Amino acid sequence: MLDDAITLSGSNANPLTVEVTRNGVVESRHRGSAAVVDVAGKLQAAWGDIARPTYPRSAIKAIQALPMVESGAPEAFGFTDAEISLACASHNGEKGHTDGAASMLSKLGLSEEDLECGSHWPYREADAHALARAAVEPNQLHNNCSGKHAGMLALAKQLGVPTKGYTKQTHPVQQRILGAMEQMCGTDLSGVQPGIDGCSAPNWPIPLENLAYGFARVADPRDLPEERAKAVRRITSSVMAHPFMVAGTGRFCTEVMKILGTRAFIKTGAEGVFCAALPEYGLGVALKCDDGATRGAETMMAALLREIGVIEDEHMEAMAPWLNPQLKNRQETVVGDIRPADSWLAF
Repeated sequence: MLDDAITLSGSNANPLTVEVTRNGVVESRHRGSAAVVDVAGKLQAAWGDIARPTYPRSAIKAIQALPMVESGAPEAFGFTDAEISLACASHNGEKGHTDGAASMLSKLGLSEEDLECGSHWPYREADAHALARAAVEPNQLHNNCSGKHAGMLALAKQLGVPTKGYTKQTHPVQQRILGAMEQMCGTDLSGVQPGIDGCSAPNWPIPLENLAYGFARVADPRDLPEERAKAVRRITSSVMAHPFMVAGTGRFCTEVMKILGTRAFIKTGAEGVFCAALPEYGLGVALKCDDGATRGAETMMAALLREIGVIEDEHMEAMAPWLNPQLKNRQETVVGDIRPADSWLAF
């Protein structure tokens, strides 16, 4: 466990470094920054520039789902815990994901056409190939954010407001989400203009230290208002019980949560962002891989979880593909690896 706050500054380059090797020679490097914050808002550890506003992208879907859960929508529409987990997901578009999103919409009396996320091919090649072989075009259910959008539609229905235009910044759904982001992360976003996410929903830039604080409160919601704390617990219990729904087969978030169980709730976002809630420690973690590379961000998050103590010796064998991934060529020959640099926690 990290005993004292570590803050590294004074360099233009962020210090967390992941190396990509080939035959023992470093071929590429990924750099990043990270913050670890406790539920009291105290910075326990920091590396690099954690004050720069960063788009959290999909890493904050659990917080985006909070207003929906605390509104009573899951009870009103009969959502299962798996469907609540899907509302926090960036999923592969596997059958379990698309069926789950379709089920949520059916319970709302809506359809795929009511989604405003757009469509894309499933992330997993096997599922994309299956659609192509069947001459079927992907629809919005295959979008990795379809569960989140079904949750937003549920909030609109529960509030009794129009479902059309629910992705607009001024819509009551997005205003509720904005309020949840401000309260959970301890930041004022009133003068901040959002970017537009890949799924068309607004996404506000927030410093890593505030994102980490928000996830510390997900890890330990005892100081939150009663209804919000209850909603946080419902979300974390749902996600930890159904990690497949959050991402899918072979994905970091799903596979690492399966290994660690209730020790961590982990969520990735586009462009190299990760957030994690660590209930046993009452800590939140947020990191950004500067170049936006998923492979760099995943190795950074795994290494940080190991440094904090969430990944223990008993987890090391199962975590090897994430802590020190092997690189293989087209003939499946191991040609290199991805690893934290020797100077992992220093310049």
